[in-house]
Amino acid sequence: MLFDLDGTVANTIPLILASYARATMSVLGTPVSEAESRLWIGETLAHTFNTRFPEHSEKLVAAYLSWNVANMDQLVQRYENLEELIIYLKREGVVLGVVTSKRRSSAEQTLAAVGLTALLPLVGCMEDTAQHKPSPDPLLRAVELLGRRPDECVYVGDTPFDLQAAKAAGMAAIGVTWGAGSREELDAEGGTAIVGTIDELRRELLSPTAS
Repeated sequence: MLFDLDGTVANTIPLILASYARATMSVLGTPVSEAESRLWIGETLAHTFNTRFPEHSEKLVAAYLSWNVANMDQLVQRYENLEELIIYLKREGVVLGVVTSKRRSSAEQTLAAVGLTALLPLVGCMEDTAQHKPSPDPLLRAVELLGRRPDECVYVGDTPFDLQAAKAAGMAAIGVTWGAGSREELDAEGGTAIVGTIDELRRELLSPTAS
């Protein structure tokens, strides 16, 4: 069972939106709107800035990371009851892992900020594959590392990119609405299920159809 990180395992959304606003204000002189930057969540930073501001990409990445790292411990929050669900799944023998488009150093800091380092191994980060979500490559690599088949796995994420990657990899895809993506956006991707609370996620994961 694989999880996305931002907006799924850790509430990093306020931090990410603020980091985008600070970076664009610092480099471009105008902060990007929250509505626009919310749509960028799930992409790698390099892709986000290279495709939109290619002439300023390096400076934007540096400005984003500087502010993001400095403010992570203050702004990242835990999702209530998620740790209990993860502990239960591990006790039941479920193999767990995190696949994210973040840099490994940032992903490690995020997991530490919410106290989940010991419970959720990082099995896919930005540096691990040339292609990133919505490509299935990060998920397929993670499945191989864990010694599983795609059709045995579930990927849980909060953005359309997550559901697209899971479906392309041949996995069940569960969308959660407590992160960046709206229910409408996730419904449009046609995942296995869309859930709005940790309790709903627990019920879905423990249903006979879940892997």
